[in-house]
Parts: sequence; C-alpha cells; structure tokens
Amino acid sequence: MMANNTHSITNIEEIRGRPERSAPAADLDIRQLSPAIGIEVLGADLSRSIGDSAFQRIRKAWEENCIVLFRGQKFSLIKQLQFASQFGAPAKTRRGPPAMLEVTNALDANGTPGILRNGAVQFHSDQCYLDEPPIATMLYAIDIPSRGGHTLFGNGFHAYQSLPEEIKRRLADRQALHIYDYETDPQRRPERPPSNALRATHLIFRVHRPTGRPALYVNRLMTWSILDMDPEESRQTLDFLFSHQERAEFVYEHVWQPGDLIVWDNRSCIHARTDFDPRERRRLRRITVLDRP
Repeated sequence: MMANNTHSITNIEEIRGRPERSAPAADLDIRQLSPAIGIEVLGADLSRSIGDSAFQRIRKAWEENCIVLFRGQKFSLIKQLQFASQFGAPAKTRRGPPAMLEVTNALDANGTPGILRNGAVQFHSDQCYLDEPPIATMLYAIDIPSRGGHTLFGNGFHAYQSLPEEIKRRLADRQALHIYDYETDPQRRPERPPSNALRATHLIFRVHRPTGRPALYVNRLMTWSILDMDPEESRQTLDFLFSHQERAEFVYEHVWQPGDLIVWDNRSCIHARTDFDPRERRRLRRITVLDRP
C-alpha cells in the first residue's frame, strides 16, 4: 500500500545510488506531445530506472520542450523519488515524508487533508515566491475523477518569443514581485496578502540556464507588481502579460489517466488546474526538484 511506502522513507539519501538500470536510449520513442508544448516518452518502464544515456536524451528534449509525459507507469514512491533524483535534488516538504506531497481531496489515515484539495487553480509557477524556486515538479496520477481536474501547461519560451518587440525592450531587465498567501485561498490571488506572506523578486524575462533561451516568468496567481513602475502601469502591463501567456496556441490541456507521470520544467512554463466534482477522489503524488550546486 502507498501508506507503507510513504512512511518507511525517513531520509532522502536512502533513495540514491541503488536504481536498477534498463531501457537503452535507442529503445525509447520520444514524440511531440502537442504543437504548443511538451514531449511524450514511449518505451520507458519507470519501475526500473532509466540508464544514463537514455535519461540524458530525455532530459535534453524535456529542457527544450518544457514538459515530459510518461503514461501507464506503476511504481512505488521510492522509485518515483529515485527517478526524480536524476533531475536534481528532491526538495523536502513541511509535512509528510521527505520530498513528497499528495495533491488530493482525500484525507490521510490521520485525517489530514492534502494540498490544493478542490476547485480550479489559476496559472502559476511553483514556488516563484522563493529566491531559488525548484527547477522541476513531478506529478504522478493515482486516482482521477471521471471528468475535470485537468492540468493546463503554458509554454514560457513561446510566450516570450511572440511578444511585441516594444514590450521586450520596455521590460528587458525589469523584475516582478511574486507573493504567495497560505492564509486565505491558496488557489486564487487575494486582494491583499498578509504581511508575512512569502515573497521574492525575479526577472520578468528569465533566462533558462540549460538552453540559454528567455522565458516569460510571470503568472496570474502569484505575480503582484513590476518593480519601480507606476502601480496602474504595472497592473495594465501584467494583465496584458497574463492574457498573452494563457493564449490557446501556447497551452496544452492534459487529461489525466491513472499511471500518468508528468515532469515540468518550472523555469520555462506555467500550469493551472480545471475544476472537478469534489465528491470524486483525485489523488496525485507530487515531488519538487531543486537544482544541484
């Protein structure tokens, strides 16, 4: 059972250095997931780890295309952690076992609710309110409602490239303030965040280190203002950027199936969630990944 796998892990170092090797690079089929964003990998069994040459092939395609999808996976939490550790260092969390959170509307054995339990979630980039946000997020689907609860992914590379040149010049080297409020509704931006809400500033056009490509790095849920800009001009500019990056030609809507695993590059894309019936169970395992020094 998942609960046994979950609570047997007490130290993230336990997951390193023991994966089985499989799937030579030539045996993997990497396909475009959608015209907007993403790749899908066929022929990979993540219950056995991916060998180095195969993984590097996947990673390069992922970094260029923002998200990677693996369907039909059946693996334990520890195997998921092993795979996540190939991307970077799995981040510890404030609750539960190291590195894993459940995105669910179900209660655990102790009656504790999961994160982002019900309803739609606005477009955002994970933990952009930190000075060093995670480089990636990995989500594995266990229980999926009959309809809704889809995840939308927006391509930050394409959003930047298609901006008017005047906007690129005007916002070059400008920074935006990102704030996340845990106290009220974490799925929708409140009118005023509490003074102790987490916050950080980042370049609006953030350079993606692996590829050297700029990506539009703002989002509707957490980006509050552009620094050193008149408040009304800041509001109008951000409203334009939010609407621009959410255009249909930059977005892929993923309809989850049990066994799906998606890894998205948190540096180059945004994501959101559609509403679903709260009477149906939705449960996914989430791991965020930090860059290694």
